[in-house]
Amino acid sequence: MTDTTSSQPAKAWSGRFTEPVSDLVKRYTASVFFDQRMARQDIRGSLAHAKMLARQGIIGAQDLADIERGMAQIAGEIERGEFAWNLDDEDVHLNIEKRLTALVGDAGKRLHTGRSRNDQVATDIRLWLRDAIDQILALIGDFQKNLLDVAEANAATAMPGFTHLQVAQPVTFGHHLMAYYEMSRRDAERFADARRRVNRLPLGAAALAGTSYPIDREFVARELGFDEVCYNSLDAVSDRDFAIEFCAASALLMTHLSRFSEELIMWMSPRVGFIDLADRFCTGSSIMPQKKNPDVPELVRGKTGRVNGSLIALLTLMKGQPLAYNKDNQEDKEPLFDTADTVIDTLRIYADMITGIRVKADAMRDALKQGYATATDLADYLVKNGLPFRDAHEAVALAVRAADVKGCDLPQFSLDELRAAMAHVPGAAERVKDDVFGVLTVEGSLASRKHVGGTAPEQVRAAIARARSTLA
Repeated sequence: MTDTTSSQPAKAWSGRFTEPVSDLVKRYTASVFFDQRMARQDIRGSLAHAKMLARQGIIGAQDLADIERGMAQIAGEIERGEFAWNLDDEDVHLNIEKRLTALVGDAGKRLHTGRSRNDQVATDIRLWLRDAIDQILALIGDFQKNLLDVAEANAATAMPGFTHLQVAQPVTFGHHLMAYYEMSRRDAERFADARRRVNRLPLGAAALAGTSYPIDREFVARELGFDEVCYNSLDAVSDRDFAIEFCAASALLMTHLSRFSEELIMWMSPRVGFIDLADRFCTGSSIMPQKKNPDVPELVRGKTGRVNGSLIALLTLMKGQPLAYNKDNQEDKEPLFDTADTVIDTLRIYADMITGIRVKADAMRDALKQGYATATDLADYLVKNGLPFRDAHEAVALAVRAADVKGCDLPQFSLDELRAAMAHVPGAAERVKDDVFGVLTVEGSLASRKHVGGTAPEQVRAAIARARSTLA
């Protein structure tokens, strides 16, 4: 890369000033070394703008042809890594414009007619972010497809469901995974909805007030695939709420994946032992040779804080800005770019990591022997046999206390022992029949929850089928 800080070529705006910008200020205010990633979008926007200018008779047909020829050469140079990015030219926009002028002469100077860098950068960001959202939506789909495969394979794999990290009721591992599918479905909805607000064209707002040239903004919007134009020139160039909304959607997605990561880490611990992760997602210890550390999900947890920080940075960036554009907004790009990069990389690795989960079904099943997982099923059994729920709740609590004293689980009681444990609640003992042990089994508990959204294996499979039909 070229950094000609010792020379002082004329800036695009230098005519107003009597002394050059200092090297320190140039470095401090330049954005070219991070906003050059919008080069493809900048070229797309400029070509659409040039086409409109020619169509409206603002520039000539030969100017348009020269601009298109020059931009094609610049795009090739950038793609091949041959383009010389220059700090003196501040940003991606002026670097490309200067190179274009060097290639095609006055036609390159005419390109900026009827626009400002203010509406140009706002357009480039929206184009770039729209592309990023499309990529994220595709990656969410990849993650979901792999998640559904693992859920389907474990639609009947019993495990404890937890509240307060205490054993609560039996669920299936497939049902547990489908909770994360539902979270990801809402994440996809948020990104798709945010995309609609991203997909509005600022170009034509110029610096802040519009332009006196007879431009056709709707034509440019159609050329670039925008749904509509931004209808207020001040708002078009100055707000970044679309970027904030993207970061908010990203923070929620990362929060969901962070929660999933926490569970993978916990499940992989030998103290729990519900799963193992493929070696490619883990690392060892420099001192303890036996260690297999779940570094990838741990890092997902950590990177979630990074994405949350970007959201707060953009909210803080915007909160005190008067209309219209301010230089503060140069600081919108790095948090936005970093957020998109983090989400994209995390989704890519998670889609693969899901396929590397090895389920330890026996350990999940053994865990259900702790914590009286079918106690609620016993209460429901008593209610179905005519006992009021609050009485049933009290009777089962007494039975759990008795089992705790004996050191056994509820299904290990004899019928007489179970009745005796409930005897202090009027009407409870006589409602316990021989069929009670059927509801105290894990299979009985799972099968009974056969409504939509329940954990019965048949309902888990139905939920997976519904999900697959929406992804097809």
